[in-house]
Amino acid sequence: MPLIITTIQTNLHWENKAANLAMLEEKINAIEEKTEIVILPEMFSTGFSMQPERLAEDLEGETVQWMKRIAAQNKIILTGSVIIKENDRFFNRLIWMLPNGEYGFYDKRHLFAYGNEHTHYTAGTKRLIASVKGWKVNLQVCYDLRFPVWARQQIKDEPEYDVLIYVANWPDKRIHAWKTLLCARAIENQCYVIGVNRVGNDGNTIYHSGNSLIVDPLGQVLYHMADEEDVFTIALEKEKLEEVRTKFPFWKDADDFNIQV
Repeated sequence: MPLIITTIQTNLHWENKAANLAMLEEKINAIEEKTEIVILPEMFSTGFSMQPERLAEDLEGETVQWMKRIAAQNKIILTGSVIIKENDRFFNRLIWMLPNGEYGFYDKRHLFAYGNEHTHYTAGTKRLIASVKGWKVNLQVCYDLRFPVWARQQIKDEPEYDVLIYVANWPDKRIHAWKTLLCARAIENQCYVIGVNRVGNDGNTIYHSGNSLIVDPLGQVLYHMADEEDVFTIALEKEKLEEVRTKFPFWKDADDFNIQV
């Protein structure tokens, strides 16, 4: 069965939760096509802020409750990352919100030391691979993209996931790496890869050009949008994925390995 995904590439109001949630709600409610998963950028309610002491909330807070309501009203899975406080620590936490209000989460593993993220947030230690309609979806955040081992398929009798998603606030200055690595992750893991980035200047006057991509298991780009806000819906085809893995069964020759964290 196909998996229908909608990406939202948008500018963000700097450190203004109310404005971002209102803006995103309007965009989500305006989606006319049938969709099953809606993907928002990294830190979609605030922008990529190093002010968690002021902006963080817990899992019962405003943003997670908003996600529950929007997912239920639109009968979608809604995902993106937010600033969460738990046990006096802060996390850049991706939430995978189901329409029934249940959710899973993934804490960003690789913190962006170049931007001092590691001095404000705690790194995660576990991956999240979600299941929906017979598809398995690996969920990661921005800087994780530079570390291929963290995304690498761990092969047993078959590949462990079918879709790899990155939500991001990836600056335009390093956008060539973003585009190149998204395609590389698709080729080496023989899966669909989706990268959802923001556009516009953040509160530090850092420009983001978006360049959100959807890449097929052969590394071919199915969708690419630069510099503009855009809401895009696509059906990922399981038959295409299985055809690639059957015709080119490179995954069977992969190295065995264990990740230590």
